[in-house]
Amino acid sequence: MHADSCPVARCVDVIGDRWSLLIVRDAFDGVGRFGDFQRSLGVARNILADRLRKLVDAGILQPRPASDGTAYQEYVLTPRGESLFPVVVALRQWGERHLFTRGERHSQLVDRRTGRPIPLMAPTAKDGSALPPAATEVRKRP
Repeated sequence: MHADSCPVARCVDVIGDRWSLLIVRDAFDGVGRFGDFQRSLGVARNILADRLRKLVDAGILQPRPASDGTAYQEYVLTPRGESLFPVVVALRQWGERHLFTRGERHSQLVDRRTGRPIPLMAPTAKDGSALPPAATEVRKRP
């Protein structure tokens, strides 16, 4: 049994450091090879190897032979890893809203079909209405 009963704390244990989260982000953007992750992130080889191993051990990434038939290996998101997409989108949108000055250039996530920015992610109640923090509470399960 894990000592920490908080799901947020457990998540942070797995993907909460800078490099792990950025590796997951890059995997969503189609990066898969070790060298490509390293070029994209500018991370030291030993740190990248460690984080990739941890993400594989956590079932977030899966190594496989390179799709181009070369002797290389690539890392792909597992279904568990793909389920992190809303987390990455929420962080991206928060950053877009709060960490750039007005008019400052930055990347933006868009719907490929329409080319339009994806709608802001926000918790909603069963009826579709906005669910602010004050309308929620954490209940500990026995």
